[in-house]
Amino acid sequence: MRLVVWLLRGFVFFALFAFALNNQQPVTVHWFFGAEWRAPLVIVVLAAFAAGSAVGVLAMLPRWWRRLRATRSAAATDGLDATLPLARAGAVGPQPPRDGP
Repeated sequence: MRLVVWLLRGFVFFALFAFALNNQQPVTVHWFFGAEWRAPLVIVVLAAFAAGSAVGVLAMLPRWWRRLRATRSAAATDGLDATLPLARAGAVGPQPPRDGP
């Protein structure tokens, strides 16, 4: 199975590498008020992907924070350790006893 995963990773790497080599032509991105940005096409595509990923993560942050806050408050009312939010959901098995303080 590891071999298949590494072969898939290699295929994705070489496909992206070939994409980058085939798209080195300079392009012009026209912004507002006459501003322009000239860069290779692969850089423009990478920048658009990075910006879209950042917007997606920022859009998910409020939900993550709400869920984390709800999990910690539920863990606190159940008497569980609030630093282990997965313990309430049963994702973490029983913890061994700790030695010392």
